[in-house]
Amino acid sequence: MPRLVAAKLGDGVIAIWGVVTIVFVVSRLLGDPAVLLLPEGASQQQLQALRASLGLDRPIWVQYGDFLVHLLHGDFGQSFQFMQPALTVVLARMPATLILTGTALALGVLIGGIAGCVAAYRRGSIAEFLVMIVALLGQATPVFWLGIMLITFFAVQLHWLPTGGFGSPASLILPALALATYTTASIARLLRSSMLDVLREEYVRTAHAKGLLPRTVFFWYVGRNSLVPVLTMVGILAGELLGGSVVTETVFSWPGVGRLIVQAIEANDFPVVEAGVTLIATIYVLVNILVDLLYGTLDPRIRERR
Repeated sequence: MPRLVAAKLGDGVIAIWGVVTIVFVVSRLLGDPAVLLLPEGASQQQLQALRASLGLDRPIWVQYGDFLVHLLHGDFGQSFQFMQPALTVVLARMPATLILTGTALALGVLIGGIAGCVAAYRRGSIAEFLVMIVALLGQATPVFWLGIMLITFFAVQLHWLPTGGFGSPASLILPALALATYTTASIARLLRSSMLDVLREEYVRTAHAKGLLPRTVFFWYVGRNSLVPVLTMVGILAGELLGGSVVTETVFSWPGVGRLIVQAIEANDFPVVEAGVTLIATIYVLVNILVDLLYGTLDPRIRERR
């Protein structure tokens, strides 16, 4: 197990290094932040002085080397907009993002799990057909369009819920529903497919032959052994939710890291973009390492092979 954890951590470090390198290069291609920070009509001397103070007048490889050195110490530099450490700015917004993505993931696992079980247990029935149709629509619906429709119906027309913001628990409902739709549909379809595959296994037929109740066989033998691919999907979706929250937070004016990154890109605030993307990538890697370690708990065969 320690060797497995070390190998996964090594892969995660390489993945994070690749992400931060890409973000560093791309952020430098977005434009010159000195032009945005200085008032219109600033002289070339003022622009050059500001670039020098921000360290943007040095060669790109020198900037990259300094960036990696400071990254090892958790220092992403000062935010050009907020004049504070970039990591501090991002961490201040992280709780809102974690609340939103955590709620969306919990809704997706709960509702999608129930729907997938119903579709597999009632295979060949109208219930299965309806679950699969709704799941297909859920995967095909763009998050930004769904968010606008939810705001229009529940906030503008019915006045039941706020249009956005982060003021009360009610403001969490619409963005969480919009963000959880794709997760719910994906888990429902995958769990149904996984359960139908497990139902064909010999040990399931043996359990029926022993006289066990059908529900016991379905929920204990079939359900538990169907969770390994679902657990993989949950790890992937956790990262997608963190990335997908950029759109949702923008639509609902949710003050999270996703919306902050969008604002930082518009302002060419390199340090905030780099800090935000690095933090999201790190959380994504840690979640997937945790998922890999849980495989052995669900399936003893995987633990024995390891």
